[in-house]
Amino acid sequence: MPRPLHRGATGIRISGNSNDLWDSQMKDKTEKQDMDRNRSSDQNYLALKFPVRVLFPDNNSPSKYVNCENGFAYDPFNAGNPRSRHKLTLLLLKLSLAVIVVLALTGSFWWTISISTLSRGQILHTYRRLQEQLVSDLWDIGELSLGSSRLQELEFCSQESEIYVPCFNVSENLALGYSDGSENDRHCGQSSRQSCTVLPPVNYRIPLHWPTGRDIIWVANVKLTAQEVLSSGSLTKRMMMLDEEQISFRSVSPMFDSVEDYSHQIAEMIGLRNESNFVQAGVRTILDIGCGYGSFGAHLFSKQLLTMCIANYEPSGSQVQLTLERGLPAMIGSFTSNQLPYPSLSFDMLHCARCGVDWDQKDGIFLIEADRVLKPGGYFVWTSPLTNARNKENQKSWNFVRDFAENLCWEMLPQQDETVLWKKTSKKSCYGSRKPGAGPSTCSKAHDVESPYYRPLQRCIAGTQSPRWIPIQERTTWPSRSHLNKSELTVYGLHPADFREDAENWKTTLTNYWSVLSPIIFSDHPKRPGEEDPSPPYNMARNVLDMNAHFGGLNSALLEAGKSVWVMNVVPTGGPNYLPLILDRGFVGALHDWCEPFPTYPRSYDLVHAEGLLSLQIRQQRRCTMLDLFTEIDRLLRPEGWVIMRDTAPLVESARRLTTRLKWDARVIEIENNSDDRLLICQKPFLKRQGVSS
Repeated sequence: MPRPLHRGATGIRISGNSNDLWDSQMKDKTEKQDMDRNRSSDQNYLALKFPVRVLFPDNNSPSKYVNCENGFAYDPFNAGNPRSRHKLTLLLLKLSLAVIVVLALTGSFWWTISISTLSRGQILHTYRRLQEQLVSDLWDIGELSLGSSRLQELEFCSQESEIYVPCFNVSENLALGYSDGSENDRHCGQSSRQSCTVLPPVNYRIPLHWPTGRDIIWVANVKLTAQEVLSSGSLTKRMMMLDEEQISFRSVSPMFDSVEDYSHQIAEMIGLRNESNFVQAGVRTILDIGCGYGSFGAHLFSKQLLTMCIANYEPSGSQVQLTLERGLPAMIGSFTSNQLPYPSLSFDMLHCARCGVDWDQKDGIFLIEADRVLKPGGYFVWTSPLTNARNKENQKSWNFVRDFAENLCWEMLPQQDETVLWKKTSKKSCYGSRKPGAGPSTCSKAHDVESPYYRPLQRCIAGTQSPRWIPIQERTTWPSRSHLNKSELTVYGLHPADFREDAENWKTTLTNYWSVLSPIIFSDHPKRPGEEDPSPPYNMARNVLDMNAHFGGLNSALLEAGKSVWVMNVVPTGGPNYLPLILDRGFVGALHDWCEPFPTYPRSYDLVHAEGLLSLQIRQQRRCTMLDLFTEIDRLLRPEGWVIMRDTAPLVESARRLTTRLKWDARVIEIENNSDDRLLICQKPFLKRQGVSS
């Protein structure tokens, strides 16, 4: 750690009065010259031994400048007539000019040689390393200047923050003037940042390992009451059993129609034999709107389908929180006022089973947003009592949805019971063949933004300008879909060789990660009494967050290695946007600004990974500190969860010092064949509020 900087004297103290100085010097000239010679040799010696004192003299040392009667300083070493002083000044100026010219020519010569021998990339690389080192040094200096209080551990948040999600403060939003449903939407500001660490609820227990944790979760880990279970959707209620300590989920029941029967019904409506054939029909990723507690996605996971649950923020009985607790993909999102943080043409299927969205409201703008994120040839599934409406008001709502879907160029397939299914057109020509004024128009090129970030909902059909307009039936099926072919990579400006190299690098990186983690897990964190000994690291982590996902290489490497995980691939708004590529590979993810809280509940992830995120953040206009970032990671991470960060050595070292404030256990590990980067391996401890018994 850099030592504190000690400043010298800021000025030179001038003392004494010398009206008779010249006479005194003339009387004792010989003695004066001897003293000057001795003093000169002493000063040369001191200048070599203590160079700081040359720049910042001691206030107590005698000054060589003295005051004359007119108030200006008189220098005894400049004695002589004006002509001599003038000649001497000109000579010094000429010498200085000559030295400057020589130095300039020499510097230019060596700069030319450097430019010719170094590539531009190497120069930028060196510049960035120097910039990162400077930021790290400034961070250290800032900590030292603020004293020991800067290094103190963060306080614990209040008990009300156990399930609090920043940016979703309904009372604050109402006070700011939001209404008509937008008060429930996401609104981030300076007040959204927390400067404390969130403790788990009383009696919190580490979730069970996958796949057991998919069907059994601990009651104390979520905020849910029996009344909220009873008031949930009929399909959800009969999929759950609530007792004192745990909640059990079941996908098959001899007494009721199961989610398996429901999935089978949807497959038949598409024309498939059963839900196992979804993949052959081009379906891999599903956006489950208002997902209940994730039972639909839990069942389809075994069919190689990946379902992303989105639902409104709920202070209690949260669909998103329970789904994440089961080890299934979920995040807070709503059809209220802003577009979702997904690119256009993202999902193969959208599913809404009594999801609570009034699709007939606001002139169909919610259906336009659903169409935006749906791939060409994809399916929209809607299960609602409105589809079999009897009264006039409900029939009016149903007729509006049906007619509006037709104007979006959705083809309605045969209905079964309360479930209706539409297929989005795969031909752009459909929009031009509609009757004049029928339905919304297609977006112009200027308004057809591929990856909006919580932009207000638009009233035009998006995605028609995108080169990614490829029907799902024409795409490679899963799992080959994750390896994009040459023509698909061309859309993103990538060369196949670069893509393959990235994939191979991630395979090696993942092996190295696990070789580091496995001994740490079993030396520092032995298995708990009564638990089976898992084969490391098969099920030590289930929910994984990649904060800077690049091409989704970590996700791909984990799946190819047979790890039973899912990855939330986050692409920062300030970096290159490869989120469309990630979603086209059959993964899930979202666009996010890491200076804002992520839209999820506390304790959502077992493992948080970030490669190059710190470097990316400092290259952008910094609106937040490294402490803000790490406090948010602590909120997202489960107790006993892991953090893996890879970045430059100066930034990793600064981050390591910061982890002490969060009470994390942290280690810095050098990377072979890469002297610039370091690994930061951290584990969040299982802390409990003092004075509260478990």
